[in-house]
Amino acid sequence: MASMVPYRSVFGLRPATSLLDAFDDMMDFANAPLATKAFPIDVEDKGDGYEIKAYLTGVSKDDIDVELNEGRLSIAVKVEDKEEDKGKNYLQKEFTSYSATRGVYLKDAASEGLSARYADGVLTVNVPKIVEKNNVTKIAID
Repeated sequence: MASMVPYRSVFGLRPATSLLDAFDDMMDFANAPLATKAFPIDVEDKGDGYEIKAYLTGVSKDDIDVELNEGRLSIAVKVEDKEEDKGKNYLQKEFTSYSATRGVYLKDAASEGLSARYADGVLTVNVPKIVEKNNVTKIAID
């Protein structure tokens, strides 16, 4: 069983299921800093483990941090604008440094056998499930 921190689009809104949800989203959007960014993730239960995909277009592999702590998988991104602005005459500049974190709780995640790969802007993390041991042994009667 997995639970996710809800994805918020660039505008901070999601399809509302009720009027109160819509109001909550508007308040979150109004109070959020302008540099806040989010990235979408997919979590798939593969039976013997989970596959998590994070869509991080334009992010370098070195700017990504992935960790599993007591069942909570956390994906953090910290992107810094390394370009010097001296002597440049921008008509519009939208890129700024930012950081974002997404998390998902995987209650039966194993801490061994984890793997991650990053290709074409997609981070794929594979988390195996804990194998439950059956402590009951059937004893044959002679």
